[in-house]
Amino acid sequence: MRPEKLLFPAPEGLYCPAGGFHVDPVRPVARALITHGHSDHARAGHGAVLATRQTLDIMRLRYGENFCDSEQAVGFGEEVSLNAVRVRFHPAGHVLGSAQIAIESGGTRICVSGDYKRQPDPTCTPYEPVACDVFITEATFGLPVFHHPDPRAEIGKLLTSLKQFPERTHLVGAYALGKAQRVIALLRRAGYDEPIFIHGALTKLCDYYQAQGIDLGDLRPATVERGSGENFRGAVVVGPPSAFADRWARRFSDPVTSFASGWMMVRQRAKQRGVELPLVISDHCDWPELTATIRDLAPSQVWVTHGREEALVRWCDLAGIAARPLHLVGYEDEGD
Repeated sequence: MRPEKLLFPAPEGLYCPAGGFHVDPVRPVARALITHGHSDHARAGHGAVLATRQTLDIMRLRYGENFCDSEQAVGFGEEVSLNAVRVRFHPAGHVLGSAQIAIESGGTRICVSGDYKRQPDPTCTPYEPVACDVFITEATFGLPVFHHPDPRAEIGKLLTSLKQFPERTHLVGAYALGKAQRVIALLRRAGYDEPIFIHGALTKLCDYYQAQGIDLGDLRPATVERGSGENFRGAVVVGPPSAFADRWARRFSDPVTSFASGWMMVRQRAKQRGVELPLVISDHCDWPELTATIRDLAPSQVWVTHGREEALVRWCDLAGIAARPLHLVGYEDEGD
């Protein structure tokens, strides 16, 4: 089967007519296959949803019990038949429960990678390469300038700042799903065993990660009443980026403002956010990882989606690999 017949962009998202399903649709559809729980990929309101157990649980935590009409959990490596199409979920290494979806019919296999990363991450199952004819890759950091440093070294910067400024609260902005838990786990692995205080928006997801066997240590609520900001001197406080614009963040005493994101490589972004201590910690591949993955898989075609599509398409062309952009809309960088 020609790849374009098996899977193609539709207004709702990638559509497989032979299987009667969409992948990560941006609008409600009858049947959705979801790669992971970030809100730009996992939306409420679908009829039937097929995803890993952890992604389904995360969707329920974020959207409530009735986030879809029916759900089916699939394990990594388990094959499911949808009409004449076989699908199999493989680890993507992005966040807890994240998956690549291999779609196969008529002798053609397409791998929809969703969001993925190759760096080690103690909070999720590592990325697994999937042999395929067509590889659909994101390109969030799909420019040669993006070379992400070792996240352990970035956490080292935070620990150094804690020693240098023991009288100041260290506020760390990190997305609620994946990044916050990864930052906390990296701190623990670096030997930081003090209580870590978290914004209420992180509680349910951190509790779920802990219930899944991911040790985040002693977490306590970062409840700031009037005048109580002094109580957090010398502490690490983790909250979602949105919380840094409201009164909650302004109640801490002389804070060191930090933000964990791959975008912290861009100095202007850090400056715009008023970030004093940028931490370049990304849950996406950088340029060398994107190109290495394509080389490793050696697919016949590469389809590039949400991100810096043209640069990666150009690299593929120069490498003799057929490639094209998909120009999908509705996907942001929530998980970075």
